[in-house]
Amino acid sequence: MRFVKMHGAGNDYIYVDCFSQPTPADPADLARRMSDRHFGVGADGLILIEPSERADARMRMYNADGSRAQMCGNGIRCVAKYLHDYGLLEKGDAVIDKGDAALYSQALVIETDAGVLTVELHVIDGCVERARVNMGRPVLAAAKIPTTLPGEPPLDVPLTLETPMRRTLHVCCVSMGNPHAVAFVDQANDELVRGVGPLVERHKAFPQRTNVEFVEVHAPDRIALRVWERGTGETLACGTGACAAIVAAALTGRTGRRVTCRLPGGELEVEWPEDGDVYLSGPAVEVFSGEWP
Repeated sequence: MRFVKMHGAGNDYIYVDCFSQPTPADPADLARRMSDRHFGVGADGLILIEPSERADARMRMYNADGSRAQMCGNGIRCVAKYLHDYGLLEKGDAVIDKGDAALYSQALVIETDAGVLTVELHVIDGCVERARVNMGRPVLAAAKIPTTLPGEPPLDVPLTLETPMRRTLHVCCVSMGNPHAVAFVDQANDELVRGVGPLVERHKAFPQRTNVEFVEVHAPDRIALRVWERGTGETLACGTGACAAIVAAALTGRTGRRVTCRLPGGELEVEWPEDGDVYLSGPAVEVFSGEWP
């Protein structure tokens, strides 16, 4: 089976082209085996690129533990890069020319478990280097996030964690196609991310588990965050997590609606205009390709 490994700001996945080869029989097991960083390829998960009756392609995603994920902001940019760079779709006409760079007017339309999303491509020398994704509107109704915490949405709600110290963390809950619990902290250190993050992920207040963001606000247009991802653990970046963090920060008056997010793997730009849709921009990079026996 042929595969390509790509990353968006260090959030790396293994991509399998199911246009040209059969869909794996057991993707969940394959995700666990291939994602292992010692005995496999090494990745945050597996993404299948499949034909779609509703869009240019379908993105089906599995976390490193084999569980399904509805959406990945970094992953969808890399799917769009693969479709363009490997010639699976016709290329649109360039409407903005800056030397060798061009932003194509034709946006790719990709089906995900969180809905059908559009991706604009930033192309240099014939290859996608960055992309901008319309991530859709944030889900703010508690029952649809889902969470049992109070509020529509729950903002800075105390969450009690059953630790030896019985710790309380204040979280804001948002869904960007997958659930997020955002905590604003003075310092996103290892104790919080790796110690508290797993407890929040599996807290009974989140019936489908949750991603967890620990956010430092540095300025109205700049934040830093680390993410504990549901089903994977800490990752170098999380696109939906960055979007959820900005939605939570804007709703609580901590930032504006256009913010640069610094993550361990690089920077992502998030915009949340008044029209309600969230836009995510960042890199899409191919690392290597190979064959899995």
